[in-house]
Amino acid sequence: MVRGLNVMPMTREGTPNSDKGALGGAPPRKPSFKSAWRHARELVWAHRGRLALGLALMIVSRLLGLVLPASAKFLIDDVIGQGKRELLVPLGLAVLAASVLQAGTSFLLAQILGVAAQRAITDMRKRVQEHVMRLPVSYFDATQTGQLISRIVTDAEGIRNLVGSGLVQLFGGFFTACLALGVLFYLNWHLTLATLAVLAAFGGVMAFGFSRLRPLFRERGKIQAEVTGRLGESLGGVRVVKAYTAEGRERLVFAQGAHRLLRNVARSISAVSGVQSVAILIIGLIGAIMILVGGGAVARGEMSLGDFIAYVFFTGMMTVPIINIASIGTQISEAFAGLDRIREVLALDAENDGDAAREHVGEVRGEIVFENVGFEYEPGVPVLRDVSFRAAPGSTTALVGSSGSGKSTLIGLVMAFHQPKSGRVAVDGRDLAKLRLREYRQHLGVVLQENFLFDGTIGENIRFSRPRAEQAELEAASRTAHCHEFVSRFEKGYDTLVGERGVKLSGGQRQRVAIARALLAQPRLLILDEATSHLDSESEHMIQEGLAALRRGRTTFVIAHRLSTIRSADQILVLEAGRIVERGTHAQLLELGGRYRELYEQQHAVQSDSFINPGEEFNAEGHQAAAASLHAPWTKHPSGN
Repeated sequence: MVRGLNVMPMTREGTPNSDKGALGGAPPRKPSFKSAWRHARELVWAHRGRLALGLALMIVSRLLGLVLPASAKFLIDDVIGQGKRELLVPLGLAVLAASVLQAGTSFLLAQILGVAAQRAITDMRKRVQEHVMRLPVSYFDATQTGQLISRIVTDAEGIRNLVGSGLVQLFGGFFTACLALGVLFYLNWHLTLATLAVLAAFGGVMAFGFSRLRPLFRERGKIQAEVTGRLGESLGGVRVVKAYTAEGRERLVFAQGAHRLLRNVARSISAVSGVQSVAILIIGLIGAIMILVGGGAVARGEMSLGDFIAYVFFTGMMTVPIINIASIGTQISEAFAGLDRIREVLALDAENDGDAAREHVGEVRGEIVFENVGFEYEPGVPVLRDVSFRAAPGSTTALVGSSGSGKSTLIGLVMAFHQPKSGRVAVDGRDLAKLRLREYRQHLGVVLQENFLFDGTIGENIRFSRPRAEQAELEAASRTAHCHEFVSRFEKGYDTLVGERGVKLSGGQRQRVAIARALLAQPRLLILDEATSHLDSESEHMIQEGLAALRRGRTTFVIAHRLSTIRSADQILVLEAGRIVERGTHAQLLELGGRYRELYEQQHAVQSDSFINPGEEFNAEGHQAAAASLHAPWTKHPSGN
């Protein structure tokens, strides 16, 4: 069954996670205007200089805008009514000068606020990206990449309406409306009171409309993140999609998300258009009131024709900005919704928030001790149970076990991706939980089974562990990893682009690059998660030599499915159901005649079968998993093994 975009987030156990937000972790707090405004106020204050200058230019521009409607009174009453033609040229020049200055201030305003908005967006994106990268690994396990990208890129875009023209236009509209209101009361206070009554009703309609729009914008951001996330998964796994002819199913899943987005946008358009329709009605009502009340006042001689024309102009100056608040307010409501979503991410605790209070790591000898360690991803579902062992400095510890036994979880604890629920992990006699994470991880080198390469050159990917490494050091590490041989065959050598996730390299080539990357890091602690799984027998033999050199003098943890690759390990831990059921050297475990020997003999028995290619190692874990899949529905263990 294809997972749709409209389902609830799933937990590691595959059950609906109704208690958690879309981003995992604690349940999201209900957004409040107070908290959003506090966040917006902090953002505005950070850019107060440019905003203050923009506001000053806005005030000047709006004051200059009063010249044209004010000149109408003098034109009609004095120039036309009383024949004072000498005022005609000064009035024309005053209007022209005001228009030129107003155009100039408007241009400067757009430039200043545009730069301020882009600077604020950039700062916010940098802040969110930095915080997201400091979140624990468990957060990324529960969150789609597309959702994170939406938080960093799309949601931050909305703040342009706070520190850009939106907020200043909002204040500018109120300023102009207040000035015009004062003039209107001076010209005819009876007519102005009637106009204000109509505008008050419009204000109520706008307040109601904005209260409905903000939740819609929040929901739109969530839907967009889900659609983007699923689309990213489909494009990233396009080979799997095509292999299983699942294009139609992915089209259906995307269509479901797109239609959810369409329904949300349609509701938003209905709300906005409703407010705009009311605005048109308000303009008509005000026009009718001016005709009835204002026209009657002119007929009775209570207002001059010039006063009435000026009143019409100033009414427009007051009404139009207020009506425009509907559009500006919609943009600001959308910005607040984006700030709500960003605030949810920034409120999450980063894994190194307490680093300042933790101990400096200093030099690492490499002794790792597990003391009665227990761990669980979900409450009541233990993944590791009472695990205790010691890895001496410079020794190699191999982890063996069936799928879901806890091998990857144990490695995750060594890399400080998780914290034990009970017991402790000690590094050189010190509790790992009390050491500074960043300093500790600088001593790690990692070669994973699914090696990730960035879309750059081979050299850049190898240097990822030590960006300032010399070219000679890079090539030395590459030769040890038997990477230099195939790199030298490329026309551009180490400047060859590998493509997204290293797609232009074979699986074995990607793995050799990852081994060279780990070699270049010169770590004290080395993690090898089936580091030779994608290599043929000949390449594996060469790589084993490089790995032997890499392991020398370093504390190494190896997850091994090919038991023949771990004969030289100082100790082998056999895990089942989160417990260490056997431990010892290769020879000791074979002599013991337990689970390890059973796995070892099973591999060698199957290797001699005719359907195994010559030189191909048998993966007992994969065989067992494949056999089990014929009789049981697919499940995924929380440990991710």
